[in-house]
Amino acid sequence: MSPLRTALQLLCPGGDSKLSILIFHRVLPEPDPIFPDEPDAYRFDQIMGWVRTWFNVIPLDAAVDALRTRNLPARAMAITFDDGYADNRAIALPILKRHGLSATFFIATGYLDGGRMWNDTIIEAIRGSEAIRIELGSINGFEGSQLQSLAIGSIVEKRAAIQGLLGRLKYLSSSERDAASRSIAEQCGINLPDDLMMTSQQVVELRRAGMLIGAHTISHPILARLEPADVRKEIFGSKGFLESILEEEVDLFAYPNGRPNVDFQTKDAVIVKELGFKAAVSTAWGTAGIDSDLMRLPRFTPWDKTRLFFGARLIKNVFQDQ
Repeated sequence: MSPLRTALQLLCPGGDSKLSILIFHRVLPEPDPIFPDEPDAYRFDQIMGWVRTWFNVIPLDAAVDALRTRNLPARAMAITFDDGYADNRAIALPILKRHGLSATFFIATGYLDGGRMWNDTIIEAIRGSEAIRIELGSINGFEGSQLQSLAIGSIVEKRAAIQGLLGRLKYLSSSERDAASRSIAEQCGINLPDDLMMTSQQVVELRRAGMLIGAHTISHPILARLEPADVRKEIFGSKGFLESILEEEVDLFAYPNGRPNVDFQTKDAVIVKELGFKAAVSTAWGTAGIDSDLMRLPRFTPWDKTRLFFGARLIKNVFQDQ
């Protein structure tokens, strides 16, 4: 038994122990210079090989049931994906199947079948632009700001501009975010892709392949910024759409962005429970235990490139909750 597996065995012996939940968004065909930390197929295959060796990977619904009954297997882990990118079906699924692993895919249903998330509009517009700078003065969120333009001539500048724009615009209303992303795309003047997200049929194919499907709202809003009626509409609409195409109950949910008390609040978790979900996941770091709120389960994924440091950070994530 490897030292990492031995350490995890001691920290997560099973029964009423700890559950690690990994979170991913995309698995790219090749490394992306704009987002060098986003896993590509080769790296995701590596990671799945590591976690298969170290952990007992189980479906999230089974993990939730095991938490309730204090019957977790030793070194328990669940794998999740957020948003509904097409590469989840095209690239991640074959790798998961090759390793004999399951995952849960949380879908923002409003972007299926040719849609595009606001952040991807900005990313792809700047990625493909041949401009040297973009002007910001007339864009929502930048009126009156000292920041009036951004350099986007090099890869490094594109990466910095994208990170700055996404951070600045994330907490605007959905309509304001969409308007700002359209304004940026118009300046960049390129044809944007319409195949970044899955089709409804691809979601069905994931389920038929043995994966789990969960709801992730319709338009990926910051729930904490919405009125309760709009929160309910977003969550219930996503759940209902998925249930209509899958012809089964959908009872797992992921909060958009997912930071407790920042991106969602207690009132939102109450609505999730009222709508019939058995569990919901956040993006707070840590592991889940028998005392965890099933409507606020934590998730985490190490960013380290080597087996040793990736595993060590997973152990640290487990250890911090001991």
